[in-house]
Amino acid sequence: MIVIKDIQSKVLSVLQAVSGIVERRHTLPILANVMIRKTGTSVQLTTSDLEIQIRTTADLGGDTGDFTTTVGARKLIDILRSLPVDQTVSLESSAAKLILKGGKSKFTLQTMPAEDFPLVQESANFGPVFSVPQKTLKSLLSQVSFAMAVHDIRYYLNGILFVAEGQQLSLVSTDGHRLAFASATLDVEVPKQEVILPRKTVLELQRLLSDADGAIEMQFANNQAKFSFGGMEFVTKLVEGKFPDYNRVIPRNHQNNIILGRAALLSTLQRTAILTSDKFKGVRLNIDPGTLRVAANNAEQEEAVDELDIDYSGDSIEIGFNVTYLIDALSNMTQEMIKIELSDGNSSALLTIPENDQFKYVVMPMRI
Repeated sequence: MIVIKDIQSKVLSVLQAVSGIVERRHTLPILANVMIRKTGTSVQLTTSDLEIQIRTTADLGGDTGDFTTTVGARKLIDILRSLPVDQTVSLESSAAKLILKGGKSKFTLQTMPAEDFPLVQESANFGPVFSVPQKTLKSLLSQVSFAMAVHDIRYYLNGILFVAEGQQLSLVSTDGHRLAFASATLDVEVPKQEVILPRKTVLELQRLLSDADGAIEMQFANNQAKFSFGGMEFVTKLVEGKFPDYNRVIPRNHQNNIILGRAALLSTLQRTAILTSDKFKGVRLNIDPGTLRVAANNAEQEEAVDELDIDYSGDSIEIGFNVTYLIDALSNMTQEMIKIELSDGNSSALLTIPENDQFKYVVMPMRI
């Protein structure tokens, strides 16, 4: 039976969409495979790592009929990548093998039975479905994902908190030194739900979401989230645990405010960062009426100093930061102007966008 017969570029893009979560080395060898299920004329591809499952359905030619198998996902992708983009490729089943043909090339691949493939057991009690435009979610994720922790022992920090309530969807991440918050308005009212999406799920969503028009539908259960968009269905386990109370971390009523150009501040910080030491990424900000001075030095006793003219008439403040934390936030924003709110040299700083309360970034000071 010819399971698939279509051009290389189309088959490859459908396969790549589901294969991002496939690990090369796995305790269960079958998890390195993609499950291919043909029903009539449509083909369904499913991958899993036991915590995340991605499924997509496409029309990729071939014979009509029912057939299911699993085959190594990476090998299939590597072979397809090596063939010309506009070449017609076919995947035929033969005994316990799949034969991939393209032009004069022929590859015979070993399969494993589909009944051995461990599908994720979907939760029976998902909450209501709500949707946002794909590009809105993609933008929210990029505004907060850089502040997720990596391999933190407080496992609930290795991900992003999703809070849906009323007509608001808010995403929050923190690694204990900084916190990013971004929110968007939903087109429907939803009951309050809070879930923590794992880091791998966040990175995979960022890879798959497109900037084109089109919505993503979401549903949360107490231990699972489900996303549907662009012909794909994405089910993931959630991180269990109590996320910190982010409202208590976001400072209120800082009396010193500076509004300045994002790009200019970013370049100044990037220049100054060159002379910070690798282990100790500290920069010192001296804020005085009219001037922001950024300085860094390192163990070789080298020093970088840069100044920006600012419209500011508040207190004189000297404060230290890990420069990477500031650069991360500024380079993941697109706005022209940003607002920095400060109290003194020992309190955390708040970065926001003027006239917009949908993004907040809190960064703790460091002693320099």
